[in-house]
Amino acid sequence: MASLREIRKRLQSIQNIQQLTKAMEMVAASRLHQVQIKVKQAKPYVVKLSEILDRLSQITQDIKHPLLEQREVKKVGVVIVAADMGLSGPYNKDIFSAANKFLKTYTQEQVELILVGKKATDYYKKRPWNIRFEFGEWGEKLTSHQIKTFANQLMSWFLIGELDEIWLVYTHYVTMMTRKVMVEKFLNIQQISPKSEKSPVDYIFEPNPKQIYGAILFNYCMTKFQSILNESYASELAARIFAMKAATSNADDMIEKLTLVRNKVRQAGITKEMLEITSGAEGLK
Repeated sequence: MASLREIRKRLQSIQNIQQLTKAMEMVAASRLHQVQIKVKQAKPYVVKLSEILDRLSQITQDIKHPLLEQREVKKVGVVIVAADMGLSGPYNKDIFSAANKFLKTYTQEQVELILVGKKATDYYKKRPWNIRFEFGEWGEKLTSHQIKTFANQLMSWFLIGELDEIWLVYTHYVTMMTRKVMVEKFLNIQQISPKSEKSPVDYIFEPNPKQIYGAILFNYCMTKFQSILNESYASELAARIFAMKAATSNADDMIEKLTLVRNKVRQAGITKEMLEITSGAEGLK
């Protein structure tokens, strides 16, 4: 059995770790609240843009735009959105599992990876896939300007023909308890919103539906991409909250067990000392 000093040292170490996990849980909860607001605010905007594009498609059947172009697939860009750090349970593992399953449908020569998050870079640099671009250190540090620049770069690669398709692997945030890894086509855009029956058009488009379609489409792509990054970050924070909560709970159990062991060892030491004193007293008689 370990000595009383060793047990106390281990107990102190676990208590220090528990303080750290509690602090990380609180920080993640605070950040999640802020990101949840962004996710909630973005959804109506994305939906409304989808509706406008759907209406434009209804009244102008022959709309053509480079972002809608479907061509022979020679090069595929796959954007994989992971975290900058661990301590988030199976969050990163689930993303890589879904991404690897999708990547198996292509050859290594066809695919170029666009990696978001340090964990994605660390993971895929050890694999035999071609990496086109790395974007680490994101999360709360990522600004709207950087997101727009990133989205513009993706669209540029597609428009100039360097990539024939662009797919996103990210985590869709549903609730604190629920998240789902998504593999979703970003470009070319095939369908903005679910097919629905034609409804009366209650918009007046100026200057011209065809002229404004492209501008709205670009705006939609940027907003959609920003929404996806926010959802991924919210999912990461939710996963970290639960991981840290579980770690704190495990630390409680370990502290309770070690406290019991410490008390037993201390009691055994006291009993031993009492027996030695008693034996010594008996020997003096």
